[in-house]
Amino acid sequence: MKVAVTGATGFVGSRLVQRLHDAGHRIKVFARNPERARKVFPESAFKQVEIVGYTPQQSGDWQSEISGCDGVINLAGEPISERWTPERKQEIMNSRVIGTEKLVEAIGKAAEKPKVLVSASAIGFYGTSETAEFYETSEPLQQDFLAQVCHSWEKAADKVTSYGIRLVTIRIGIVLGMGGAIAKMLTPFRLYAGGPIGSGQQWFSWVHRDDLVSLFLQGLTDENMSGVYNGTAPHPVRMAELCDTLGKVMNRPSWLPVPDFVIETLLGDGAVVVLEGQKVLPERTQSTGFSYAYPKVEPALREIVVE
Repeated sequence: MKVAVTGATGFVGSRLVQRLHDAGHRIKVFARNPERARKVFPESAFKQVEIVGYTPQQSGDWQSEISGCDGVINLAGEPISERWTPERKQEIMNSRVIGTEKLVEAIGKAAEKPKVLVSASAIGFYGTSETAEFYETSEPLQQDFLAQVCHSWEKAADKVTSYGIRLVTIRIGIVLGMGGAIAKMLTPFRLYAGGPIGSGQQWFSWVHRDDLVSLFLQGLTDENMSGVYNGTAPHPVRMAELCDTLGKVMNRPSWLPVPDFVIETLLGDGAVVVLEGQKVLPERTQSTGFSYAYPKVEPALREIVVE
C-alpha cells in the first residue's frame, strides 16, 4: 500500500511508520518540519519513506500529495501534557480540528481518493469518573475541555464519509512505552520516591504502544472496520495498582504519594487527565478479533522497563 501519515514523528507515529516500512509499504510522511522528519526517518534506513512538507491548518499544494494514496492515518495534534494556558488550549483544539478539516479537504479534492482514513481521537471524549464504565457506544458524562476537543475532532473526521471513504476513529487511552507517560514516572521510582498520583483511586485506561500501532494497522487493512474503536487495553487499572505494579517491576517501593496540588501546579487545568481518569473498555475493538500482545499491565510494564 501507499499510506499517508500525519503526526509521524511523534511517540506513536514513529513506531507506526517503522512497522509500515518493515511490512514493505510506501509511506508519505506529512511533516511541518521536514528537516526534523528526515532525521527521524533517514533515507538510508527508510528507503520507502517520502517526506512531504505541509502546513496542517492551511490549504496548500501539499494537499495534492494525498491523491494516489491507498490510505491515510491521522495522528497530528499538539501535546496535551503541558500547562493549559488559554493560548495552549486554542493550539490543542486547532491542531486537531482544523488540521483534520484540511486533511479531509485534501481527500475530497484528490483525483485518486484513498479508500480509508484512520483518525485518532482520545478517551477524553467520555469525560471522567471513578465509578462509570465507558464503551464505544457510551455518551460523554460531561463537556469538559477534552471532551469538547474530541467531539469537534471526530466531527471534522466524519466529513470524509461524504466522499465514500471508510472512516475508522480510534479513541486512544494513555499510551505506555519508553518515552511516554511511564518515562516521566521512572525517575522518582529509581530514586525510591515513587508512588501514586493524587488519590490513587482514579482509573488509568492504558494501552501498550505496540498494541495501539497494531490497531491502527488493522483499521487500515480490515475493510470490515468502520466507526469508533477504543484504543485501550481490556484491563484498565486504578492509579494505585499501576504504581504498585511499576514498583514491583522495578524492584522499588511505591510509598510516596504525589499530592494533587503538585500536579495542578505543573499542569494547571491539564491535571484532570491524571487526577480524575475514566474506566474505558474496548468492546468493539475486541469484537473485531483484535489480539492484544499486552492485555494486562504487568507484562506491558516489564517489556517497557526492560526495553
